[in-house]
Amino acid sequence: MDDELPKIIKKCLKLLEDNIEVLSNMELDLEDRKEDELVSDLKLHQLYDMTDDVSESAKLKRAEFNFMRRKVED
Repeated sequence: MDDELPKIIKKCLKLLEDNIEVLSNMELDLEDRKEDELVSDLKLHQLYDMTDDVSESAKLKRAEFNFMRRKVED
């Protein structure tokens, strides 16, 4: 039993490493769905602000994804 435990842990870690990208993409998709809300009667400056927020959010998500990928590779 003691010899089997490290093998099982190694298998679990391998599965997690193999699927981290899929899990990360699923999380991002769920977050994107939460952010998809319709808002009416917006002024032009509010639309510009929203555009900046979306751009910054996408950059942060991409940076987080790349960071996690590098952590898994190390």
